[in-house]
Order: sequence, then C-alpha cells, then structure tokens
Amino acid sequence: MGVTLFALGGTISVSGGAADERLTGADIAAAVPGLGGLGVPLDVRDVRAVPSGSLTFADVLDVVQAASRAVADGADGIVVTQGTDTLEETAFLVDLLWRHDAPFVLTGAMRQPAMAGADGPANVLAAVRVAVAPAARGLGALVAFNDEVHAARWTAKSHSTSTAAFVSPNAGPVGHVVEGRVRILARPERRALLPLDTDRTRLAATRVALHCATLDDDGTTHTSLADTHQGLVVAGFGVGHVPAHLAPVLGDLAARMPVVLTSRTGGGSVLSHTYRAPGSETDLLGRGLIDGGMLDPYKARVLLRLLCASGAERTRVAAAFVQHG
Repeated sequence: MGVTLFALGGTISVSGGAADERLTGADIAAAVPGLGGLGVPLDVRDVRAVPSGSLTFADVLDVVQAASRAVADGADGIVVTQGTDTLEETAFLVDLLWRHDAPFVLTGAMRQPAMAGADGPANVLAAVRVAVAPAARGLGALVAFNDEVHAARWTAKSHSTSTAAFVSPNAGPVGHVVEGRVRILARPERRALLPLDTDRTRLAATRVALHCATLDDDGTTHTSLADTHQGLVVAGFGVGHVPAHLAPVLGDLAARMPVVLTSRTGGGSVLSHTYRAPGSETDLLGRGLIDGGMLDPYKARVLLRLLCASGAERTRVAAAFVQHG
C-alpha cells in the first residue's frame, strides 16, 4: 500500500551547495508540508540524480520496470520527481509503456528549494494526492504541476521559468487538485501500449533525428541521414509544410526509412489534403512521409525511436501514429 517515489534529480533536488550536490528523495519528501498528514505510506527510492537533459531512454525504462515491480508488491501509485527540461518526453515515454491502473505521476519544480516561492513541495504534495486518488486510476502517466493534472500524451513545457510552465495546448488539464481533493474532469482514451522489453542494445543503437523546418532552410543536413539514422521526424511549418526544394529530399529519405511529419507550432494537427503546392502536407504525404497527427515533434520522436528499436516496418509505424497521433 502507499506510494513509491522515485527521485531522479533536477531543479527540485538542487541543494544550493556544491555544483554536484543533490537532495535525496528523502530530503525532498521531508520538505513537503502536510505530506505526513496524508496518512499515505511513502517508499522513497533514489535512482539517478542528474539534470533531466542527461537522462536516457534506458534510464526511463529502468524506472518503469522498477515501478511495475512496486505496483506488483502493493503500491497504490507511483510518483517520479525529475528535472522539467525533458519531463514532457519522459512522461510520454512512460505512458507508451505503463500497463497498470495505478497512476504514474511525474512532477518537478521550476524554482530551486532555496528560492523564494519554491514550488517543489506543493508539486510533490499534489503528485502524491493524485497517485492515490481512485479517480486517477487507469489514466496512464500523468503530470502534476501547479495543482493541475495533465495527461502525459498532451502536456508540454511552455515557459522557461514560470511555475505554470506545463500546459496541454490541445486539450487542457484533465484535472485539478482543489483543497486537497483530486478532481478529474476528463478521461482520455488509453491507446495501444508498446512492449517494455525492448532490447537495450538495439535501443541504444537506434538513432532518430529531428529536423525543424526554418526560413530559407537549405536541407543540407539530410544528405546522408539514411546512412546514420533509422528514422526522422520533421517539424514542419504550420500544418505540415517545408520549403519546396526539400520535398524531393524528404521523399527520397522516406523511401529508405520512416519519416514522420509534424508541426513545429506546438499546438494543433498537421493536415492531410488541404494544401497541394510543392512542399505542402499533401505533397509530402504523397511522397511517403507519415502523418504525425497531433503529436508534437518531441513526442513523435519518442514514439518513432521505440518503434524503430523494435524493428517495426513502415506500415506498423504508420499504424502506430494513427493510434497515438
């Protein structure tokens, strides 16, 4: 019973002392007013105290496996504290793999513990409340931040410093924590899960590039991409456009590896047949690119890398993006 908390470092763990000195998970939990009064047993485990930009897919898979064992041993829910820089990506990665009804809640902080108005304690308190809330069961991975609850598949970090940095541009939060009560207002449909037993050696060797289209983009970085990578995510302009001269280059790549088309805007979907000029979404999809739907480029890269690491062919990749995009 209770909650298992995995501490992964990040701003919430910055001690203010030596550069490499980090607060432990126990330190983080001890600084949360009211946590003991919840009556929720807490099993705190320190995993890897590093900035979230240094986390790997393998690190996250290790946590998911350890969390699965904790749930099998009776934990009601899981909380992970980590840095916010990659939290939207790790949360989506977890959501693609998490097979339990028990909530898996990720949180962190935008302000260091020693700063005025540090938000870490409130976020941890909210995360623990969500992790044991019956209403949050069956929702997969969630992000608890600023007393809002976001579905991992929709959330994004939208600001570099604000304590309200996490938003869900296409859907809004699925719930809130109000006066200690977890109120879930929407229940997103759970999508097909990916296997957790992906070969780690193959995963480490799988390279998926992300290219963001820009004004006067010459596309020279694409020349030999198929020789070094197994997949590519394109963050196109608007609804999925690139400069016209890039279209045949991307089409050639799509004939050799999966190339997924997304939007760089941060909200909304790529289209499929509204515009027809060279470099438009209709042109690119006709050349073999895969429709990324409403997934942002960062989440699309997470999904594509897992698929490529599992040896998925183009048809299976396309089908997965229909499900998750």
